[in-house]
Amino acid sequence: MEPIWRKSWPPHVPDHVDPDSIGSLVNIIEEAFGQYGDKPAYHNQGTTLSYSEVDGMSRNFAAFLQARPHLEKGARIALMCPNILPFPLAMYGNLRAGLIQVNVNPLYTARELKHQLNDADVDSIIIIETALPTLLEVLDEVPVRTIIVIGENDLLGETDDVILPNLSGYDVHTFQGALNASEALPVRKIELGGGDLAFLQYTGGTTGLAKGAMLSHRNVITNVLAFTAFLGDDVFGVDRPVIITATPMYHILGLAANTLSFLHKGGLNILIHNPRDMPGFVEELGKWPFTVITGVNTLFNGLLHTPGFDKVDFSSLKLAMGGGTPIQEAISNHWHTVTGKHIKEGYGLSETGGVTQTPLYVEGFRSTIGLPFPSLEVSLRDDEGNEAGINEPGEICFRGPTVMRGYWGREDLNDTIFTGDGFFRTGDIATVEEDGFFHIVDRKKDMILVSGFNVYPTEVEEVGMSAPGVFECACIGVPDERTGEAVKLFVVPKQNADVSVDEIREYCRRNLAAYKVPKYVECIDTLPKSAVGKILRKDLRSEE
Repeated sequence: MEPIWRKSWPPHVPDHVDPDSIGSLVNIIEEAFGQYGDKPAYHNQGTTLSYSEVDGMSRNFAAFLQARPHLEKGARIALMCPNILPFPLAMYGNLRAGLIQVNVNPLYTARELKHQLNDADVDSIIIIETALPTLLEVLDEVPVRTIIVIGENDLLGETDDVILPNLSGYDVHTFQGALNASEALPVRKIELGGGDLAFLQYTGGTTGLAKGAMLSHRNVITNVLAFTAFLGDDVFGVDRPVIITATPMYHILGLAANTLSFLHKGGLNILIHNPRDMPGFVEELGKWPFTVITGVNTLFNGLLHTPGFDKVDFSSLKLAMGGGTPIQEAISNHWHTVTGKHIKEGYGLSETGGVTQTPLYVEGFRSTIGLPFPSLEVSLRDDEGNEAGINEPGEICFRGPTVMRGYWGREDLNDTIFTGDGFFRTGDIATVEEDGFFHIVDRKKDMILVSGFNVYPTEVEEVGMSAPGVFECACIGVPDERTGEAVKLFVVPKQNADVSVDEIREYCRRNLAAYKVPKYVECIDTLPKSAVGKILRKDLRSEE
């Protein structure tokens, strides 16, 4: 497809960015540490760390990791932590030690954690203490041998002794202890290139099993350079750009856009560790002249309906960036009334990072995911692989240095997720207008989006089928005012079985992350099926 979107780019946007001029993420990180020194880098719960402090502590953590003989270059290390100060310190230490970081949702159940640790073959994990019981449930079923436990109050200036489990044969430490023990240890400089892997970014799959998108240093550098180039001085030209990071840093948006891009440009990240506490969130917002805030539609809506939000100072706000789910016009209009800005939508995937963004110059609300970033090729393909025309729907596909190498250990899929000419198939259906703005028409037919998180029906059904008394089940998404969509599970009970809707929901709650748990469970006599016996979810959606 001809890059017709370039004519709509802001004039400062280059055609291409050059990730190879940087080499590795470690070079971006260490350059920022040297350039910004005593400027504030991260703030959480009353404590601020400067770039120099993050440099020193992440260097110490890298030294601690390198002292473990099994953590050589290319080893996978899991990080299971919310948005608190140890997250960026651990991440930069992991990268400086030459390791591949496996990002893990700290709300995962034991079943979900077990799959991810086994799939990535992780023998070391850095884990928030509140998630430690989940790990202990499956510890004898995963390859983990080194455990580093982060205390909830680590680095906040409080005494908070973490109680470590007594595990014979395991290498167990506190995060604070690791920092203290490594101050005198040397750090080896690891030779890293753009092709080396930096992250395994796990995402759901149509099979219901999470897959690890292999993101190289070059992939993520491209994403950082393209994102910052697209927004330019409109966002990053201020003296001290401040970003509100309620988006999880283990999520690709929070990782690439919030955490790394603002580090690259000397910004200050305000880490919101519990955005569900809306009053506390609003109180924190009132303390900062913030430049950017990212989030999903439901987060913006929640803030708008929290007392005191309309009293926050929005005079420094340049960009409210929405992703994950479509931004609703009513919410954008309400946001504009309160803040003076409309929410600008973007689009990205774990497999690609951010790939499009609505520019700041767009006035009013526009239902669009915006324009593609530099260094990207985009193609809209019909079912036969032909290029779709202007305003014609097609699967949106991307090619370029921001696109992942493939899925970890899934060569069977890697042969099919790329087109013959190298474009990554997203499975999402889009159109493009004459001025180059893209619009998502539909998405993977069965995927459910709950507050910006992907829920795949097969995984929910897999759990539902193992519940006592269930003969068959099928899962769909239904509209929900609070979360965009909610999960609904249709259950056909076994003959003569006494099936309780509440018991099924509780069973799912024990085996699924909270956002995947069915909000609605309905018992029915039979499920609609095709001639070959395939359950027809589309018929269930039509009936709903």
